Amino acid sequence: MPKLGMEPIRKEALVKATIVEIGRAGSLDVTVSQIAKRAGMSSALAHHYFGSKEDMFLAAMRHILTLYGAEVRGALCTSKDPEARLRAILHASFSPGNFRREAVSAWLNFWVLAQSVPEARRLLAIYQRRLKSNLLSCLRPIAGDRAAKLADGLGAMIDGLYLREVLKFGPPDGAAAVATALDYFNAKLAEGAK
Repeated sequence: MPKLGMEPIRKEALVKATIVEIGRAGSLDVTVSQIAKRAGMSSALAHHYFGSKEDMFLAAMRHILTLYGAEVRGALCTSKDPEARLRAILHASFSPGNFRREAVSAWLNFWVLAQSVPEARRLLAIYQRRLKSNLLSCLRPIAGDRAAKLADGLGAMIDGLYLREVLKFGPPDGAAAVATALDYFNAKLAEGAK
């Protein structure tokens, strides 16, 4: 078995430290030195591995997106019918691993960064396309030609619940967020049935 070098271990430590520091600060107003200190290394080594704070943050968002994607795929594999698949996506979106204070703060800053940094914009577009595709797959059998509109609304609801989470005090409540998104979905579905 090949021996794992220090570079991937240190990069992972820096990525995790970046997420924690952004969560602690609530913004990108953290220094490479703070991130490196939390990761237990020098800022020079952090710069060696990533080059800049922006590169560290983008790596942190790739990490968050990778974990989210794996959780969604795993949840979808165990869900049989369209409504169960929709619930699986929502539960993954608001799971303790994804809907924790640090990750929520990182998302908020990611949306801001995507306004001015092409790589962040590209990552955000990939996430949005995958989310919409997954939602459409669930919603077409349930809502027919209204599926695209419902998918857009649920995507906005997920983003909005993350935004609201940043603005409140106390621990994140994923179950309440899932319930709110499902209430929206059921209300919109009932509107179309009239």
